[in-house]
Amino acid sequence: MPRTPEIGIALALALGVLAAPLPAQAQRPAKVPRAGIIVPTASPLNQHLIEAFRQGLRELGYIEGQNIAMEFPYGTERLPQ
Repeated sequence: MPRTPEIGIALALALGVLAAPLPAQAQRPAKVPRAGIIVPTASPLNQHLIEAFRQGLRELGYIEGQNIAMEFPYGTERLPQ
């Protein structure tokens, strides 16, 4: 029995569907935790507070810019006079 063109077309379509890549599902980016402290002013005298905070987080395994975001707003920016 000779093959008809319809069988060849159907077979080509079936193989094309099976060979097509499956759509990838987008992964949601992991939320990066944010931490920070409010220091009274931008004075260099307060830098030891910020560095102590950063050191404590490093000891816990948090690395700024890799698995945690840090913010250090000054009190004058966040608190009413």
